[in-house]
Amino acid sequence: MKSRLRKDITNLPNTLTGIRLAFIPPLFIFLNFQGRWTSFFAALVFGLASITDILDGYFARKHGTVTVLGKFLDPLADKLLISITMIMLIPLDRIPVWMVIVIIAREMAVTGLRGIAVSEGIVIQAGTLGKYKTIFQSSAIAGLCLHYSYFDVDFHVVGMVLLWAALALTLWSGWEYFRQFKQVFFPEK
Repeated sequence: MKSRLRKDITNLPNTLTGIRLAFIPPLFIFLNFQGRWTSFFAALVFGLASITDILDGYFARKHGTVTVLGKFLDPLADKLLISITMIMLIPLDRIPVWMVIVIIAREMAVTGLRGIAVSEGIVIQAGTLGKYKTIFQSSAIAGLCLHYSYFDVDFHVVGMVLLWAALALTLWSGWEYFRQFKQVFFPEK
């Protein structure tokens, strides 16, 4: 048991997930200071963390190293990274608080539904909409971290446009989870 857990912890996908979690403290530090450079480094750290999300899933599937630990840690790391960053952007006036509340509430609700389903031996897989939601959320947050204009591109505006798209996908994919949950647990007769 211990050797299997040790092997699970040290496999490449789970190591990448651990690295994603390790990016959160520097991101937190950069977002505590306003300025072009700290915003740039916050966006860079967030971008690198987001890339580990893509890579861990790719390597887990490619090498057949999908583990129970990874199935738990990967979505947890994603939710922590996204939620903490959005919360940190609120006092900087870079993101509306109501959008953060809606997005985090959806994440908690879907996580709860999936947890109930798993307790009954049913897996509700992440759908394509959820993957697009994550891409748009991550892109929006990177733009909002950058915030300033670079090369005549106002990254705050870009981030907000992407965030509106992410919000729509967040609500749509959340509705899809609820619909799947209802079909499984309360089928129409």
